[in-house]
Amino acid sequence: MEPHRLWAGINRVTKVVKGGKNLSFSALVVVGDSAGHVGYGMGKAREVSSAIKKGVEAAKKNIVRVPITDKGSTIPHTVTGRYGSGAVLLKPASEGTGVIAGGAVRAVITAAGIQNILTKSLGSTTAHNVVKATVDALLRLKRPERVARLRGKEVADILPAERKKAGETTAAAVPAPAPAAAEPASGSG
Repeated sequence: MEPHRLWAGINRVTKVVKGGKNLSFSALVVVGDSAGHVGYGMGKAREVSSAIKKGVEAAKKNIVRVPITDKGSTIPHTVTGRYGSGAVLLKPASEGTGVIAGGAVRAVITAAGIQNILTKSLGSTTAHNVVKATVDALLRLKRPERVARLRGKEVADILPAERKKAGETTAAAVPAPAPAAAEPASGSG
């Protein structure tokens, strides 16, 4: 896996010490392979490039798998992720919608390889909280096959109504066999 890296934010941090101020940089980095794997990490150093390098190494250690639907490159269902006072709502979108997301959420979604999604960031706007809430939401996603197995049902039984209708229209196109003619009831009156 060759991860792509995106940074969600770089902050200048100043620490006041006896002799003056120490200047350093913290970088929040998101890595992913655009095929369902994404991770985030934070690096802190005196130089921006060193901070990003440290963040990439930390992010590679935190990579998680994200379920993406085969058709449409979206998520299987609506989910909300939380971290601290931040919350992120992720909704699946139809083909051609694109990534409707801002800032830190867009970095995580793009790195994961999701191409059609609607998002809304609620509460905290701090990049750290938003990234962690987005990853939390992605971890809460479940594949339809797994849910069906846990419930002891068929995958078709748990799919949304519009997917069932699409399956019924193809089944309705095939004519059903004609029922056998019932024999007249013989009986004495």
